[in-house]
Amino acid sequence: MISVKNLYHSYNNDKNYQVKNVSFEVNEGEIFGFLGPSGAGKSTTQNILTGLLRIQKGEAIVAGYNVRDMSKEMFNKIGMSFEQSNVYSKLTAKENLDFYRKLFDVPTRDSIELLKLVGLEGKENIKAGNFSKGMKHRLTFARSMINNPKLWFLDEPTTGLDPSIAANIKSIIKEKNREGVTVFLTTHNMFIADELCDRVAFIVDGEIKLIDSPKNLKLQYGDKLVEVEYVKEGEIITEKLSTVLEKDKKSLQNIISRYEIRTMHTKEATLEEIFIKVTGRGLI
Repeated sequence: MISVKNLYHSYNNDKNYQVKNVSFEVNEGEIFGFLGPSGAGKSTTQNILTGLLRIQKGEAIVAGYNVRDMSKEMFNKIGMSFEQSNVYSKLTAKENLDFYRKLFDVPTRDSIELLKLVGLEGKENIKAGNFSKGMKHRLTFARSMINNPKLWFLDEPTTGLDPSIAANIKSIIKEKNREGVTVFLTTHNMFIADELCDRVAFIVDGEIKLIDSPKNLKLQYGDKLVEVEYVKEGEIITEKLSTVLEKDKKSLQNIISRYEIRTMHTKEATLEEIFIKVTGRGLI
């Protein structure tokens, strides 16, 4: 669905590149996470792929179309939801979606249906300028689905949303993906990436450091630990022990044989911990 080779971009048209020699492939039907801190090059890359920035150096194919020669047919196939909501404040929620529907040459979804899907039922006749930041974000998200995209670009789709609404947004993403929609997700939120993505790319300072599945990254970079909670002389003790080191394995066997076990479960590294280990950078 997406093929990027040796992509570079400089906002000053000099050698100070914000995106440097970036190459990756996104397979049809997968959720691909583009992960990194603010300023890493995530949005720059996405903006090139969606036509908001002109490609300077390298090659990019999106939904079968070369981004150097974008066509209306390509935009009929893709949907875009941005972190910064760009809705028309003087139009109502429904008017925003109805206006956007007219830009496409393909069948579009019903505006009221989409507003209901994202939890804006009953808000269709309120002007977007009176919406909260989270409501505008949901309106932008709803708009990105209006043309039934085959390729869906999502930039921080749960930013600023309360947990219940964020859970609903993630459920929608999963459902659309089950229907065959390919998702390109840019985020610095490693928890949503871990939950949703088939593969992730770590990008820092405009360069991709690695690409793999969250599961493989945890197996390769995560420490293999067991956290055990047990009762010793009336006191509750919690220990984290390695399942690889012989010393810890013997300690675990001793605890199991001698004490009352309250809880025991494996501990795996989070994507954020692995990101820091691999890149040496945090996500802020």
